[in-house]
Amino acid sequence: MLLAVPITILVLTVVQLAVAEWWPGIDRFADKAFGARLISYPLLMLIAPALWWVASRRRRQSEAPPYGAFSLIMLPFLIDVSGNSADLYDAIGWWDDLNHLVNWFFLLSGIGLLIGRSVRPTWALALLVTGLGAVLAIGWELGEWYTFIRHGTELDTAYEDTLGDLTLGTLGASVAGLVVARRLART
Repeated sequence: MLLAVPITILVLTVVQLAVAEWWPGIDRFADKAFGARLISYPLLMLIAPALWWVASRRRRQSEAPPYGAFSLIMLPFLIDVSGNSADLYDAIGWWDDLNHLVNWFFLLSGIGLLIGRSVRPTWALALLVTGLGAVLAIGWELGEWYTFIRHGTELDTAYEDTLGDLTLGTLGASVAGLVVARRLART
């Protein structure tokens, strides 16, 4: 996969975040912490490439960067922002649920591809990816609560929504773990 794919995903995400933060009068972006997202999303998107670069320097190997894995890790951020830009979270009741399932599948597939070659046996990779997905889902929900639920309009429904989001995120991670483990077992 080409370097252009993760760069395009990053640029499209940042442009939408900038519009959401600095273009006045767009109601669908109100009270959704886009200022925090404008800082945190690009940083989170660049963690995996930065860690890979540091690790590859230490190993002094000249293997090609895993642009496909980087793209999978970055894709959920673009999907989240695009869903807000298209007003899908408010227009489609199940959009948030689908996002937690699919985005955790993409995110943990990318992470699984990055770490998978060094984890044996392959069933342990499936469990590790699932566990990482659950931990990341908890972190994500804590971040959502802190940035826009605790003082916002969604506090009354937050508990039920959070339980569903954690379940769907972990399920997406589980499927990712199984898919990546099966794929790496074949190679």
